[in-house]
Amino acid sequence: MWEARFNTPDYVFGKAPAAFLPAHDHLLKAGDTALCVADGEGRNSVYLATRGLRVTALEYAPSAIAKARALAREAGVDVDFREVDVLAHDWAGEYDAVLGIFIQFVGPDARGALLEGMKRSTRPGGLLLLHGYTPEQIAHGTGGPPHAENMYTTDQLARDFAGWEIVENRAYEREIEEGRGHSGRSALIDFVARKPG
Repeated sequence: MWEARFNTPDYVFGKAPAAFLPAHDHLLKAGDTALCVADGEGRNSVYLATRGLRVTALEYAPSAIAKARALAREAGVDVDFREVDVLAHDWAGEYDAVLGIFIQFVGPDARGALLEGMKRSTRPGGLLLLHGYTPEQIAHGTGGPPHAENMYTTDQLARDFAGWEIVENRAYEREIEEGRGHSGRSALIDFVARKPG
């Protein structure tokens, strides 16, 4: 499914990063290590690399990785792109920041395992950042899967990250234009948590 989706000449979600990233620049600094989970066509990992972070990006679809590598070349940056099924990944290594941006392709059961892996890859004192949709997005129909159970709520994320320092946990609505994949009024959530230690 993902290979078919990304195997087009255009960038499905555009080349610019999700607006979430520039809005959270103050949390990330040059020299930090970052892991971008299910990174798609590279718009977010490449943006972080242009800011001087050392970035590893995980993605399943070879066509998306090819476009991500082209985008990195165009921007003159290096990103360690890895072809990985994140649902079977070993989550080795620890990073200053682990990011999941619009990664709501799994339901609640698989999501728990995915978040646990992302937590393991966050160094003590490091940040885990999530950006995605709330269940209200279904009514908008402007992006994301048609499954409310795949979406985030502030209560659910607070439970999922009990024991972590919650830096931000905010649901809101906004117009977004991020390629043909995300376009129009959207029900969004920004979540940032710091790992204890």
